[in-house]
Amino acid sequence: MLSRNLPTLSILVFLGIWQGLAIFLHSSLLPSPENVAHVFWQHCQSGELPYHLGVTLLRLLVSFTISMLLGCIIGITLGRNEKLNAFFDHWLVIFLNIPALVTVILCYVWFGLTESAAILAVVLNKVPNVVVMLREGTRALDKDLLNMAKCYQFGRIKTLRHIILPQLHPFLMSATRSGLALIWKIILMVELLGRSNGMGYQLHLFFQWFDIASILAYTVAFVGVIQLLEFALLKPLDNLALKWR
Repeated sequence: MLSRNLPTLSILVFLGIWQGLAIFLHSSLLPSPENVAHVFWQHCQSGELPYHLGVTLLRLLVSFTISMLLGCIIGITLGRNEKLNAFFDHWLVIFLNIPALVTVILCYVWFGLTESAAILAVVLNKVPNVVVMLREGTRALDKDLLNMAKCYQFGRIKTLRHIILPQLHPFLMSATRSGLALIWKIILMVELLGRSNGMGYQLHLFFQWFDIASILAYTVAFVGVIQLLEFALLKPLDNLALKWR
């Protein structure tokens, strides 16, 4: 019973510490949870927060989908082909170590301050991470199971569905969770530098106005949505994929 209540207790303790620090410091630099909730509600009533949150989430959905599809295809291909992996390994190292800020700036300079350039910048930053995870997962596949599938003439689709994907599931979920955490941070940077809407653009305005309460309100909104995706979508998918165990 206690273990079930631990998440709620943890949140209450966090809010209590936040409230205590806000009272102790008594500064506009750290507004209380009540003040942030009030500002959050004001932005929701005005329609600004839902609009900018929706724009950012749409960019996240598009860039995340493209990144995962490309990353999975490339990662599995490299994991299954040693020659290709040896050829492109240094490419991966290079792209993994290029700072996200550099990629964003170059995409805007080369392709202009457009929506496609913004999405491309996010995809270029995320794909190498997915490729590395799926490549290592593919290289760790059980060869005996693959040989069994070959002996029983499973075919490519059946082998992928019943042999490869179940073994790659932990790597897919890791890439998904880390992808959501990474992509939304990059999207905020993209919006801050070259977009006229979205959460990043709004946070930039609040920074100029030193509006800490609005910054925290928008942050809470986005974190809340990501947590909702985790519990409403990712965990059920995780449980469904592991149901065979």
